[in-house]
Amino acid sequence: MSKLLMMGSSIALALIAALAAPAGAQGLRPIQNGSVFQLTPYAGYMMFGKFLEGPVGTSLSTKNSPVYGAQLGVQLAPNVALYGNVGYASSNLQVGAPILGHVNVGDSKVWMYDGGLQLDIPVSDASPVKPFVQGGAGAMHYDIMAANLLSTTATNFAWNAGAGFDIRLSPTIGVRFMAKDYVGKFNFQDATSISGIQGRTAQNWVVSGGLRIGF
Repeated sequence: MSKLLMMGSSIALALIAALAAPAGAQGLRPIQNGSVFQLTPYAGYMMFGKFLEGPVGTSLSTKNSPVYGAQLGVQLAPNVALYGNVGYASSNLQVGAPILGHVNVGDSKVWMYDGGLQLDIPVSDASPVKPFVQGGAGAMHYDIMAANLLSTTATNFAWNAGAGFDIRLSPTIGVRFMAKDYVGKFNFQDATSISGIQGRTAQNWVVSGGLRIGF
């Protein structure tokens, strides 16, 4: 497993684990009729950016596809939380070319590991809707099988930023809608062991909905 993948996993999971013990030790109480911890399994759609562009309009990218994942949050203050996230998408590797359009040349499985800070936008306690923004960092890990002949992996660092809103259904249950952008460069050296290939910085958008469970 690459160093970047380990770093992404650490950001998404170890940070949460490290903060959970102090939170319990300090006896934090549920905030604004909510909970100290929030778990949000979700499903959505991921729109991948091009990670390589060649001459005369050629390109290499991953086909847009469904995405699934889960996010764990730790409430630190009334409007501040830390989150860790794991997401997964299974898609096709595509080559784009003039006239031919996009041609599938293999399978691509993508894992996202990230963590960061969430800031809730203050609203009235009586309002069931709470908007928020998120920002953090992590990694995107690709498992690629090209034409059933070549299997390779690649992991790249990725920043992320998102915004959305929670709709409270009860003190500990709600639904969450969010749009999130993962920004990073595909690691061609990791995938091919060939240095000097520079991909472009790609924006990979995820729109999702999920069930938020407080405890």
